[in-house]
Amino acid sequence: MCYFVSVCGVAGRAALAMAVSVVWQGGWMIWTAPDVCRPVGSLAAPEPELLRGLLDWHRATLLYKCAGLTGEQLATAPIAASNLSLLGLIRHLSKVERVWFRERFAGEAVPRLYSTPQRPDADFEDVDGDQAEAAYVALLAGQETARAVAARASLDDSVTDADGDEISLRFIHVHMIGEYARHNGHADFVRQCLDGVTGA
Repeated sequence: MCYFVSVCGVAGRAALAMAVSVVWQGGWMIWTAPDVCRPVGSLAAPEPELLRGLLDWHRATLLYKCAGLTGEQLATAPIAASNLSLLGLIRHLSKVERVWFRERFAGEAVPRLYSTPQRPDADFEDVDGDQAEAAYVALLAGQETARAVAARASLDDSVTDADGDEISLRFIHVHMIGEYARHNGHADFVRQCLDGVTGA
């Protein structure tokens, strides 16, 4: 069954994630990351639609790289001398979605996810396979909230954040596309090292 990331509402996504991604292993029910159908959009759309669509494609690509893996596999860092795991990437991108759309653009006073000033890399370091499903659903919720924030504004809208930086919504979309693209490249390597699966 295919998991339509760009179509379902967040509640539907969470329910579908739990409904279609359970397998039996040794008599136990084991959650696995569900299959993902990445959205397809116009390559010549107006800029707002193009940027939103490309960001959603990269969001779905990270989840696509996780499909079929158990929490234990998602939490595994298979590359020597690296702490990168797919679960760490899921947690990191949840944090980044919140920072850019909710904290910096919308000015919401929301707690920072996973990391602290004392431990800035805790999103990568404190991974626990038993928490993979919750982290996966949290990323979906964070993406949905970010879309809602973006839908209320124009790409030309800008804000001055708590650091005194002027930031436009256009910049945030471009930055987030680059953020996901970079980490999707990491996800390619991690997934191939885990079970040999390759692909764009």
